[in-house]
Amino acid sequence: MALISSDVERTIKFYQELLEFPLTEIIENRDYKGSSHFFFDIGNGNLLAFFDFPGLDLGPYQEVLGGLHHIAISVDPATWERLRGKLEMAGVPHQIESGASIYFKDPDGARLELLADQLGEMYGARVL
Repeated sequence: MALISSDVERTIKFYQELLEFPLTEIIENRDYKGSSHFFFDIGNGNLLAFFDFPGLDLGPYQEVLGGLHHIAISVDPATWERLRGKLEMAGVPHQIESGASIYFKDPDGARLELLADQLGEMYGARVL
């Protein structure tokens, strides 16, 4: 999964400092000179990738039919509670559903979900 970042420093601050997903690598995008390609470790052996495309004047993120709806990331319950508190302290608008899901948007508008279930489970039921 690769997302677009309109501001690399802001994206790194949001994902690494607020959400505690370590930045693992940042390299120049081989397909677009001056563009960065960077990755965050979101746990369970998974990375979330970003590109920035300076100078292309890409519009803001939009949810469209056939496009990305949201990214769900499993975290343990203690991490879920801690990150919920951090989102509240940072003033990030969010919605809690079923006592185990937090929905919110990143700085570029991509919708995220933190799910307080083990990877492969959703609300206590096996999905994997």
